[in-house]
Amino acid sequence: MRLKVELTFPGQLKDEPIIYYMGQKYKVIPNIIEASFSTKTGWALLVLEGEQAEIDKALEYVKNKNIGINLLGNV
Repeated sequence: MRLKVELTFPGQLKDEPIIYYMGQKYKVIPNIIEASFSTKTGWALLVLEGEQAEIDKALEYVKNKNIGINLLGNV
């Protein structure tokens, strides 16, 4: 499965490698399509590839970090 998502990051997480951890902790391949970060906020447009259950776990991980998730659909 391939799912396109947009993540919105609060500024306090700007130095934390969240997308890297998604790929390491869960069996997903995150592909960064586009991203922009500043000291106050950031966003990233990603395609996540993997089993549905693993993608769900990865999204739950970022949700627990107070990162906004906008599901854009299957690719």
